[in-house]
Amino acid sequence: MITISAFAWVPDFAKGQVRDLRVRWALEEAGLPYKTHLLEQGDQDKPDYRALQPFGQVPVFEEDGLSLFETGAIVLHIGERCEALLPKEAKARAKAQQWLVAALNSIEPFIMNVALIDLFYADEEWAKLRRPSAVEFMNKRLDALSSALGDKKFLDGDNFTAGDLVMSTVLRILPAIAERDPCLAAYIDRCTSRPAFSRALEAQLGDFREAA
Repeated sequence: MITISAFAWVPDFAKGQVRDLRVRWALEEAGLPYKTHLLEQGDQDKPDYRALQPFGQVPVFEEDGLSLFETGAIVLHIGERCEALLPKEAKARAKAQQWLVAALNSIEPFIMNVALIDLFYADEEWAKLRRPSAVEFMNKRLDALSSALGDKKFLDGDNFTAGDLVMSTVLRILPAIAERDPCLAAYIDRCTSRPAFSRALEAQLGDFREAA
C-alpha cells in the first residue's frame, strides 16, 4: 500500500493548498489506493522523518521500500503507471515532463514570492517596498504562460498531463491570478473540474476535519 505523509493541521489559508494535494491528485488519476501518515506539529523535525525528507516538508511517498520526496519527482513516478499523466508516445511524454518542470522552476517561485509577502510580511516595510517588483516579475511569467497556452485546452494540446496537474496547482496558490487573466482562469477550471482533483481535495480536507 502506498503511504503519503501530510500535516494533521495547517492554518485555514493553507487548507486545500498543501502540496500533498498534488500527489493525492496524481494517485487519484492513476487509480492507485493510498493511505496517509498524518504529522502532528513538530513531527516533521524528528530524526526519523528527516531521514526520509531532509527539509521536513510534506509529502513523503512510500511504497515497497521506496521513499521519495519532492512533489515533482513523486508525480513523475506515479505517472509511470498512468498514461493520462505521462503519455506513452515519446514526444508527448517529454512535453509533459517539460511543463511539470516549468511549473516548479519558471512559475512557482515567482508566485511564492508574492504569496509569502502577502501572507506573512505584508506589514513589514521591506515587504511593502519589495512587493511591486515581485508582482511585476510574477505577471511577466504569467503573461508568458498565458501566451504559450493560447487557445489550447491544455498546455500541450487537447490532453491533460502531469504538466497540467502541477501547473494548475501552482496557479491556484494565488486566487488573484484567475481574476487577472481569463485565459488562465479557464485553464485552471478545466484542470480542477476533473473528478480526480475533487476526490483529492476532499481527501485532504477530510483529513484536516478528522484530525481537528
